[in-house]
Amino acid sequence: MHALKPGDPPFVGGYRLLGRLGAGGMGVVYLARSTGGALVALKVIRAEYAADHDFRTRFRREAEAVGGLTGRWVVPVTAAEPEAREPWLATAFVPGPSLAEAVTLHGPLPHHSVCALGARLAEALTEVHAAGLVHRDVKPGNVLLALDGPRLIDFGIARSTGATALTASDVVIGSPGYLSPEQARGQGRDIGPPSDIFSLGCVLAYAATGRRPFGTGTPAAIIFRTVHEEPDLDAVPWALVPLLTDCLAKDPGARPTAQEVGDALAGEGERDGDWLPSTLPRLIAERSAAVLALPDPGPVTLMLPPERPALSRRRVLMLGSAAGVVMTGGGLAAWVASRPTTGSEGATGSGPLPRYVIGLHADLSGTGKAIGRAQERGARLAVEDFNSRSRDGRTFDLALKVLDDAGEAKRAEDVAARFVADHDVCAVIGPTGDAAMEATIARYEKALLPIVTVSSGNDVYSTSTRAFFQIRAGDSVLSTPFIHYLTHVEKSRRTALIDDRAASRTSWQIVKDLAAFPPADGTTTTHVVPADSEDFGPVAAAVLAAEAEAVVYGGVSPHRAARCARALEEAGFRGTRMAPEPVLEAAFLTEAGPAAEGWIISTTYVDPAALPAAARFVTAYRKRFGVSTVGRFAVEAYDALLFVAQGLRALGSVEAERGAMVRRLRATTYKGLAKTIQFEAVTGAFHWIDGLFLHRVENGTPRFLGRYDKVKKT
Repeated sequence: MHALKPGDPPFVGGYRLLGRLGAGGMGVVYLARSTGGALVALKVIRAEYAADHDFRTRFRREAEAVGGLTGRWVVPVTAAEPEAREPWLATAFVPGPSLAEAVTLHGPLPHHSVCALGARLAEALTEVHAAGLVHRDVKPGNVLLALDGPRLIDFGIARSTGATALTASDVVIGSPGYLSPEQARGQGRDIGPPSDIFSLGCVLAYAATGRRPFGTGTPAAIIFRTVHEEPDLDAVPWALVPLLTDCLAKDPGARPTAQEVGDALAGEGERDGDWLPSTLPRLIAERSAAVLALPDPGPVTLMLPPERPALSRRRVLMLGSAAGVVMTGGGLAAWVASRPTTGSEGATGSGPLPRYVIGLHADLSGTGKAIGRAQERGARLAVEDFNSRSRDGRTFDLALKVLDDAGEAKRAEDVAARFVADHDVCAVIGPTGDAAMEATIARYEKALLPIVTVSSGNDVYSTSTRAFFQIRAGDSVLSTPFIHYLTHVEKSRRTALIDDRAASRTSWQIVKDLAAFPPADGTTTTHVVPADSEDFGPVAAAVLAAEAEAVVYGGVSPHRAARCARALEEAGFRGTRMAPEPVLEAAFLTEAGPAAEGWIISTTYVDPAALPAAARFVTAYRKRFGVSTVGRFAVEAYDALLFVAQGLRALGSVEAERGAMVRRLRATTYKGLAKTIQFEAVTGAFHWIDGLFLHRVENGTPRFLGRYDKVKKT
């Protein structure tokens, strides 16, 4: 919602304009009030389009056709004037967020909400198609969320299936990422109801995962994938995959009808209570309250021509759709969300609180998407938990803005630029990958925008940059758990160090540290595996020849670690075997097989399921996202976001300016579920003693042992 601009008219077609809801290439959408007090969304078409005879003809035809839709889940055109100098049409106003906004702010919808959404949108499209219409632009931005269900809006490019197309046959109409292959090819005459079903499938996949099924990027790239590649449904709940696969068939004839989609989802989303997750009804209620407080605008002198033309039938279409909202009174300023100027005064009474935006810079679709998605989920749970707290002790709300860099350096730079340019963003969690960190650290530092990294980072950044907050142990201390374990738990007087040169810096650091500080004041031997060799047999033989009691593998490749484990097993080594965090992947467990048993892995993340303090988080995570296992670094991201929230709270009445946030976060201590987050007073480095952990492979599965210095011999 934005205030009216100086050039905006006070009235259009007898409706009093109250503010701008949006603007695009074809026109402007206003919030307006009728003389009877009903609020409407009023779209005014730009004059240059109205000058086109074919466009005006299509506009008239579509307004007449859509005006007959009265279904519960459709927001129909309630009035229109195709003959005006700037044609306009009005629809009943729904004070809820769009699906796109809801997912951006609060994350993917739970399974039952997606099913209810799909069933009701399918019901809406069933009516649309029965009326001989095709919507042609079903997308998250055209789905509004109300307390009783979704509403399908914006029939601006809808067309009767029986009418002659006035759009050129090679023009792509629709929104990339949600348009059908036939739309992508510009096959105007072949765009029928199945096209809407394809778009509906894209919308439901987005609602369930927060991502478009054909990815992101340039429109051309998205369109190419839509036409030639299969959708990415990996993160979609398995129960929805068969239906969405059918909806997203390339062949229009292979897709189900809207009625069939509705039948498939019937009953799936029905349950006691609200159909939406708990965070969204509150947002809808706040917006409804703000609309109820809209003021009567100041007096305006309306000059009418001497002879006012008679109203056309289209201008007096009945108002009163079930989706309509009739409200009076007001305060436009209460609706317009502005950046808060204080962090402590908040709002009084039941009015909305100030809202701070925290960014999440993550790889959500590239090679590191598992860790990125886990951190997104953890951060979203943190926002929901924070905003659900009593107002007695909470003076502001939080919102999460998520951007995907796909693990690519260039896209990471673009993501950082967007966060830096958005002055509502007071801090960023991430990036989640090392390559993205290296590509963006300078930009974030220049803007003094605090970045809190959970799974990536570099020791150099932690002491040389002000805005960088690395809340994981750095490379320089990765050897500490090995030394402690082999000194105090499984004492090793002779330790073999396997220097895998394929790992370069990491392996060098581990070998150097253990050679300088041998466990149990014993001795070490170093055995090198060339980077271009995959034969670990000679190294395993050398370990036995050295009569080593323990082995520390310094590499980072799960595949090479598996070869090392097998070689040691075949050579008959039975001593303690240890490796760093990157090794602990499914590939190591699978490829090493029985040889992986007993390996001790040092990590910077916990298994929250093994922490009593995190039981509530684990339960909420599993229920919210429909999974049995909490992803790596999810609880750490949860802690990171609440660490930022604590910094915001500590600012008190000081504005959340980025430089002030940097100084405050450096002085903040937060006791999280996984570890305590605090920084050294002199160096500014993360206090890592609380952030290193051990896991042991047992029966083919990693078992969390706990903080490295708390592990006891079993």
